[in-house]
Amino acid sequence: MITLNDFMIVSVVLFCVGLFIIVSKKNAIQILIGIELMLNAAILNLVAFGKYDNANNGGQMFALFAIVLAAATTAVALAIILNVYRQYKTINPDKVNQLKD
Repeated sequence: MITLNDFMIVSVVLFCVGLFIIVSKKNAIQILIGIELMLNAAILNLVAFGKYDNANNGGQMFALFAIVLAAATTAVALAIILNVYRQYKTINPDKVNQLKD
């Protein structure tokens, strides 16, 4: 039987991997992947706690809302990354040192 602690352990591992990716990588796409891993860890927490909430299923509903927001955020972030690449010919955030030309 899978308990709530098992869900929490997997969620903590996902969050820590996402945080490590954000801190260690220099590529904007890889940083975005790290952010998505951290969001998925939070969504896993919502679903896990919602499983044990028999009254309202609030965790699952909020998780669905969070998934929609994560997808929209990813679309906007990718559009920004593509525009930065067109302008500066790099996706390394350290090399983009000016926002105006």
